[in-house]
Amino acid sequence: MRILMIEDDEETGRFVSRGLEEAGHAVVLARDGRDGLFEATGGGYDVIVVDRMLPGLDGLSVVKALRAAADATPVLMLTAVGGIADRVDGLEAGADDYLVKPFAFSELSARLNALARRPPVRTEAHRLEVGDIVLDLHRRTVDRQGIRIALQPREFALLAELMRNPRRIMTRTMLLERVWDFDFDPKTNIVETHLSRLRSKLNAGFAENAIETIRGAGYMIRSR
Repeated sequence: MRILMIEDDEETGRFVSRGLEEAGHAVVLARDGRDGLFEATGGGYDVIVVDRMLPGLDGLSVVKALRAAADATPVLMLTAVGGIADRVDGLEAGADDYLVKPFAFSELSARLNALARRPPVRTEAHRLEVGDIVLDLHRRTVDRQGIRIALQPREFALLAELMRNPRRIMTRTMLLERVWDFDFDPKTNIVETHLSRLRSKLNAGFAENAIETIRGAGYMIRSR
């Protein structure tokens, strides 16, 4: 992951940054709220860690500014105060998770990994169009070359996830997390079964397969 950490305590920042880098992540460290907000608005981060108390601009203001700018990057807020009201303030400001100091590095790492696995919050158009397939999220309809295709709810959700990522290989694990909300492998062929049904409906009467299987990797919607 690419992680931005906004932390003015030098010892905490150095300790956490080193641990995250040793775990294989890329970390950028900002020492105050204004510099952190400036860095965050550049985009490209998978997760942002923000201390509640910061010089220049406090952590709550940083998070509020990000959310006001429609930046949905997951935020983990750190605080030395563990009161319920304090946590509520942080969550209502737009933070996704809260961790009270002092904390175990293993817990911080686990929480960051969990945040990064969450499907991103999207502000998206109601209409997705990839290749010759058009999906309307509001009307819950799917058309291929003008032909209406009836899908079951889970088939529709599966197709929508593939169409949101038209140039990306979607692994079985990704689809389990995003379509079925599973954070574990159910040891069934649930993904393969639904993909088979979805393919049959999308491909009926068409020569070209709408969904490609990338052997050993996953699946991809055909974009042209």
